[in-house]
Amino acid sequence: MSEALKNSLLGVIEQIKQKPEAAKAVFRADTELVTNVECRAQIREFPAMTIDEPPILGGTDKGANPVELLLAALGTCQEIMYGAYASVMGVKLDQVKVEVKGYLDLRGLFGMDPSIPSGYSKIQYKTIIKSPADEATLKNLVATVEGHCPVLDTLTRAVEVTGEVSANGKQIH
Repeated sequence: MSEALKNSLLGVIEQIKQKPEAAKAVFRADTELVTNVECRAQIREFPAMTIDEPPILGGTDKGANPVELLLAALGTCQEIMYGAYASVMGVKLDQVKVEVKGYLDLRGLFGMDPSIPSGYSKIQYKTIIKSPADEATLKNLVATVEGHCPVLDTLTRAVEVTGEVSANGKQIH
């Protein structure tokens, strides 16, 4: 458990209490198709990330594909929330690991059957925690994390997603 992490998080909470408008955050990612099914994603000032498909789906396997990144986002968000909440709650964690599986029927992706969704039909995760804390404390931590994980929340409730498309400088959708 990191005292620096705890102090940082409690500092942010205090700032939000003082200025509730500071709680509103906007995250962004800029992406671009490079070639075929290979894309580049730019997030903040990090090096650009390559997203690609495996050869069976026409890619060159230069990076994870978008649906794999979604699974990684869920697993890592859970892990981050465990680290953050454990720090604030004073719970010692020796290990947190999340295994995530997504079930996708490619017939939906390829438009072969309109009754099959193009995305995941089911996502399962298994969280493995190693901690000297008692079971009641860990159950409280689990409930807190699962009740406040942004990615889990986004995946399990209806979220408004809007978009527009422009082609050659003119909005077409």
